[in-house]
Formats: sequence, structure tokens, C-alpha cells
Amino acid sequence: MNDPHAARKPKTQIVVVGGGAGGLELVRRLGAHFGRERFDIILIERNHTHIWKPLLHEVAAGSLDANLDEVGYRSHGHRWGYRFFLGSLESIDRERRRVGVAAIRDERGEILIDAHEIRYDYLVLAVGAIANDFGVAGVREHCMFLDDRTQADRFRQRLLDHCLRVSRGQVVDPAADLRVEIAIVGGGATGVELAAELYNAAAGLRHYGLETFDESRLHVTLVEAGPRLLPALPEKLAEAARAELENLGVRVLTRTNVVRATREGVETSAGERIAADIRVWAAGVRGAEFLRDIAGLETSRSCQLVVRPTLQTTRDERIYAMGDCACLVPPGETHPVPPRAQAAHQMAATVFANLRRTIEGGAPLEDFVYRDKGSLVSLSRFSTVGSLMGNLVGGRMAIEGRLARLVYMSLYRMHLIGIHGWLKGLALIAIGHVNQVVRPRLKLH
Repeated sequence: MNDPHAARKPKTQIVVVGGGAGGLELVRRLGAHFGRERFDIILIERNHTHIWKPLLHEVAAGSLDANLDEVGYRSHGHRWGYRFFLGSLESIDRERRRVGVAAIRDERGEILIDAHEIRYDYLVLAVGAIANDFGVAGVREHCMFLDDRTQADRFRQRLLDHCLRVSRGQVVDPAADLRVEIAIVGGGATGVELAAELYNAAAGLRHYGLETFDESRLHVTLVEAGPRLLPALPEKLAEAARAELENLGVRVLTRTNVVRATREGVETSAGERIAADIRVWAAGVRGAEFLRDIAGLETSRSCQLVVRPTLQTTRDERIYAMGDCACLVPPGETHPVPPRAQAAHQMAATVFANLRRTIEGGAPLEDFVYRDKGSLVSLSRFSTVGSLMGNLVGGRMAIEGRLARLVYMSLYRMHLIGIHGWLKGLALIAIGHVNQVVRPRLKLH
């Protein structure tokens, strides 16, 4: 006879830290598969909502209203069988299997929730990455970043403030030649896409009360240290992107190192001072500093957690790392898996499979194999360039124009299906098409 007073066996607790593209997809899979009866799936995330990181340049320019496209973790967790804890990772106790979560404070600095610990049986770190300033003087103090929704919103507000200043100045003195000067450091996908999106937004401002402002009042300088833009793309496509940007009015500088950032602009190694009202740093990513040797785990020079091919950390098989915060050099390769959204999605599938195999027993763990699907870069409504690779085309194919735009848009649709499932994902895609027609072209608040 069962003893009703017998202590129940504690649930197996799987804690995922970080609700980005990979982390959110992982907790959805775990919750849907294991359920709440014997398992407790927990997501720890410092933000209340999720926005797909590749869209942050559109949020920054005002072309995308994140309030309509964001995903609330609490409602998503209720639907898919995991629990959401608001907070930031502070520590890991590997012996006791506990993660420390920092205290939560309100806007006045008063504590709402004290620092506390959460038990885990298995821990997955998916905390993403931050912009890499490479130690350049003044960058942290005087440049803006696009690492998260808060930073994108801050950029949009500052951009609108400067556009309003210029528009008003032209009304007061029509002969004045006033401009909004923006310097973007980094010629990768983020820098290139932001530069193009800014001109798209500027062209629409005249319809929203800034009658004297248009794209001719915007001056963007894009600075890249390497020999060309978009090193992940074939040179022909990179040159096509550069030509499109220059046609819009962007000043593109390659083989140019920024050595200092100030309140007035940025300075190059050649001695040029580029004046800029807004300075954006998009020159690469690195792991967050708090990850360096956390709990004795092995980290790379760029503060990423070094993992085995199974995506388990090298010093603790119960702790996994995935996405931009993980450093994996595949066997036979010399460079780690690149910090890209497609890698995070693929890693989520491998971590899910390995957790299942560990918990359910029997099958050996599988190694992660990165399958490069290619790279796509959107120049807003003006153009899209990219290359498709691997199983998609049986090799490598460069694409431009409408086909590239169609494939680029499909990436976000697959992300929606990945985090919501097919039914709700398809419904949200349909709603997105309706919103493009009925909602304002720009978000100005």
C-alpha cells in the first residue's frame, strides 16, 4: 500500500539561463516533451519579453514596433510547460547544484526580490554575447550598442531627438545646412543593415510631422577595419552591398581602424576625426565578462564557455552552453562555430536531444554538427543580398533581389515556428502580414 505521507521524489529540474533565440526554443521543446508531472523546466531571463536579435536594427530605426512582435515569457511558459523567473545569473555552485540569481530592483533602486538560489539537475547557459569594444578608448562611454531591446529603444529615441532638432532648425533658418551625423563602426551584417534601415526611416519622417526632414538630412559613415564589408559573403555580393549603400548616401570606409571615441565623434588611426551626433559600435561580439572562469568552468579569451562536441562544458557534464556564449571548435577545424542565429537554433536541437538521451537513458550523446545555411543581409526595402549553402542548394549559390528578400523573410518565419510551434507560428505570420498594412510605417514613441 502506498503511504500518502511518504515524501515525494523531487522533480528533475532543468534550468535554462537566457531567453534568446536558442534558449527560448529549447525551453519550448523541453516543456512540450517532458511536461510538468515529473519535471520542472525553468527559464531565467533578465528581460520580460523576447525579441529576435537580428531584428534589433529595425527596432532601432523605428521600422519595427517591438511591442507587436515581442514574446512575453510568462504567457509563453504557461502555454509550453515551463516556469519563467525574472533575473540575472550571478553565480553557479557546482557542488550544490545551485545558481545564484541577483536581486531585482525597481527604477528607484529599491529591492523587489532579494538575491536567491535555484536548484538544478541540469543547467543550460544560453546568455548570448555583448559587443566587443576591443579595448578602444571611449567606446563604452560614448558609443551606443544594439545588444538588446533596451539599447535599440534608446537609440531610436536619440535618433528621433536629433531629427527633430534638425527639422526645427531648418524651419527657423531655411538656408541652414543641418544634418544628423551618424557613425557606425563595424561593417558586418548589423552595421550594414542598420545603415540602410536608417535611410528607409528618414525617408518616411516627413509624413509624420517633420515636414522639412528627409533622407538628404541624414549623413551616415560606416567604418570597417577589414578590407571589405560583409566578410561572411562572397566578395561580389559584398561589393554589391557597398554600391547600394553608397547610392543611398552612406560614406563607406574600409581598412580603417577606429582608435578613439569621443562625445563629438570617432577618431581613426589615419588621424581623421569623423564628427557624429550618434556613434554606434557594431564591430563584433564577445562573451559577457561575468562568464570569465565562472564556477571554475573553462572559458576562451573572449569570455565564451568552452564546450565539448556534445555542447557540455569541458569541466562539468551537467552544464551545457549554447549560442553566442559557447566556444566550440569542431574536430578538424581551426575556427569556432560563428556566433549566429542559425547556430543557436541548431545548438538548441542538439542540447534538447542530449538532455533527452541523458534523462531517458540508453543512447549515447550526439555531437553537434554545424550546418552553414548561408548568410543573408537585408538593405531594408532597397535590396537584399546573400548566399545559400549546404543542403539548401547542394552547394553554394549567390542570390540577390526578390529571391534573397523572400528567403530573408522566411528566416524570421521559421524562428516564429521554432518558438511557438506550427499552429500559432503560422497564425502569427498571417497577423504580421495584416499589421504591415494597418499599422504605422514608423514607430515614433
